[in-house]
Amino acid sequence: MKPVFVKTHNYHAFHAALKSLNGRGAEECQLVVVDGEPGLGKTTILSRWASENGCIYLRAKTEWQSSWFIAELLDEARVTKPHRHEARFKAALQALGERALLAENSGRQFAVVIDEADHISGRQKVIETVRDLADLSGVPFVLVGMGKIRDNLTRFPQIASRVSGYVRFSTASQQDVEHFLSEKCEVPVAPCLAEFVRRCTGGYNREIKEALVAIERFGLRNAPADPDLGLTIREMAGQHLINDRKSGQPIRVPSNLGVVA
Repeated sequence: MKPVFVKTHNYHAFHAALKSLNGRGAEECQLVVVDGEPGLGKTTILSRWASENGCIYLRAKTEWQSSWFIAELLDEARVTKPHRHEARFKAALQALGERALLAENSGRQFAVVIDEADHISGRQKVIETVRDLADLSGVPFVLVGMGKIRDNLTRFPQIASRVSGYVRFSTASQQDVEHFLSEKCEVPVAPCLAEFVRRCTGGYNREIKEALVAIERFGLRNAPADPDLGLTIREMAGQHLINDRKSGQPIRVPSNLGVVA
């Protein structure tokens, strides 16, 4: 598998939400919420984006409290932690301001990404600490989760009103799958096989990657008859591609194009 980062429609939707921050009506609207089912590439996309832009990436914990959250933020910012909570909060504000200024001078957008944010979206003290840091520093915070965030935030109007954009990740389109396979697979893949990959994976990134590994393994041993067209569904007929997400049963490439599994 080629070490290439593929920008899907989900990536572009997230990027558009970040750009919209520049046109927000209120300066305090510094929160972006990204949600969607597991397996849609949220962690991959957000962690990669954070790394490329020098942003702070945190993973919320089940037992997170405000003090623990700020401690991890300071660790990621490589700032020595003061002993008192008030001093830590001020240190976090200063660190965020300095990182934001550095990013602005470098033409980048700085933000704090909190993955697994479902853990904290229902905890008023923690989520209000996030709000305070965003409001006072002017730094966007991106909350990433699996669907509970939107409902939980409605309990806190003072927080929900500060969300500038909601991005719901969806399953990969046919164009996404074809682009993903053409960019990352070590062997060329024909459109018919790419279409079967989309059907049997349901467009979930995890399953698409599993299918890619199976295609690559077969294709490196059995080169496609037409390298320009790529490996076809007929050439891979009978090969195990992935296991079904719900049943765990193996899905094989059909010899009959009308058969899914």
